[in-house]
Amino acid sequence: MKRVAGIILAAGEGRRMGRTKQLLPFRGKSILEWVVESALASSLHRVVVVVGHQAERMVPLLQGRSVELALNPEYRQGQSSSLSCGLRLLGAETDAALFLLGDQPLITPALIDTLVRSYQASPAPIVMPMYRGKRGNPVLFDRETFPAIERLDADCGARPLFQQYQGRLLQVPVEDAAIHFDIDTAADYRRLLETEAAGEAGAQAIINSSSRERIPS
Repeated sequence: MKRVAGIILAAGEGRRMGRTKQLLPFRGKSILEWVVESALASSLHRVVVVVGHQAERMVPLLQGRSVELALNPEYRQGQSSSLSCGLRLLGAETDAALFLLGDQPLITPALIDTLVRSYQASPAPIVMPMYRGKRGNPVLFDRETFPAIERLDADCGARPLFQQYQGRLLQVPVEDAAIHFDIDTAADYRRLLETEAAGEAGAQAIINSSSRERIPS
């Protein structure tokens, strides 16, 4: 059975938000803690958290959890630097990496497991969730793609790989608008807080209202 590691990208400064969004409170915890707990509750065989900006505040939140920390001193260069930083902790026992955004607290263990199972049943080098015809996060990358990720420019993310591996992408339809919902702005955060009291159906409506295509990594 192919094994998948989770890499949580939590090193960014949150410039559009104006504060460190991973540390914002949500349902009694930080946003980052919710992402970590979903990853740990899934079938991922190990979980790496890439930290950078305000790492000294994030590390204590993760103590006692079965995660590995990767400090990215070059986080200001862009998200690609965090992708590479996380991959460097993975050994030959890992067949693929699922990159999770540290500001997507509504991603569930069930969604993660759906992507892992889809990858295990397919030869595709990249597996991505699709909701209503739009791709979202998190996205899974087979070890085959790791050298290409390492060569990426620091500020471009993994977007160029979608073109490079076009025709070999596995798009997995899901019924979860949360794959399009991350916390980039104060308005996003307000919508997230609104989901707390909205119930499942109401929360989906709120997420759908702000849903937009987010390119992973």
